[in-house]
Amino acid sequence: MSSTGPVPQFNLYQLRRTCGTCSLAELCLPMGLPHDDMRRLEALIAPRGPIGEGEHLFRVGDPLRALFAVRGGFFKTYLIEATGREQVLGFHLPGELIGLDAIWPQKHQCNAVALSTASVCELPYGAITDLSQELPGLQQSMLRLLSKELALSHSLAGDFTAEERVAGFLVSLSSRMKVRGLSETQLTLAMSRRDLANYLRLATETVSRVFSRFEQDGLIAVDRREVALRDPERLASLGRCLSID
Repeated sequence: MSSTGPVPQFNLYQLRRTCGTCSLAELCLPMGLPHDDMRRLEALIAPRGPIGEGEHLFRVGDPLRALFAVRGGFFKTYLIEATGREQVLGFHLPGELIGLDAIWPQKHQCNAVALSTASVCELPYGAITDLSQELPGLQQSMLRLLSKELALSHSLAGDFTAEERVAGFLVSLSSRMKVRGLSETQLTLAMSRRDLANYLRLATETVSRVFSRFEQDGLIAVDRREVALRDPERLASLGRCLSID
């Protein structure tokens, strides 16, 4: 099963939109803000893109200057361990915030790299924190995102089978795509099989075997990076113990 193939491209005209007209507003930092408060937040945001595949937003040790809201494309966050091995921490879709790892130590604890041509909204951290003191809604949104980041960081620590991990990931990705107005049954995996296996704490060969088994059982159909969910209900039942939304 090859890991090569096309990855989804997002229209970069979205960079010209404001938070008030962005389709991702209800998923992102402005979630629930009144119109006037959103306008104050918009004044701080600096659009950035296009960001080429393989380009980093930040690396371990970089000082915290900004948070980044994904506007288009996909990003991967990862670490390089002392042994030189890579550890994938997460995959980030449009509407999600990157850089929260740096808030406590004031410097980034991981790397963030684009998996496809991408764009972001750059939010200067100092200005955002100052504004959050005046806008309770913005502060609540920040806390919500921090809480979600913490929950995600612990989601894979349980004693789950390979089938549960892969099923849970596919169901989670389906859910994340659905709320973005994209197909919940026709998924394009921006990440390589190796990266996916690393994230799920499995061997690459194990992920390939699980995908093949799921195909044989009629749960999915796979064509390179394209994965069609044929039986979402059975997948959801299999992956229900692993919540990584």
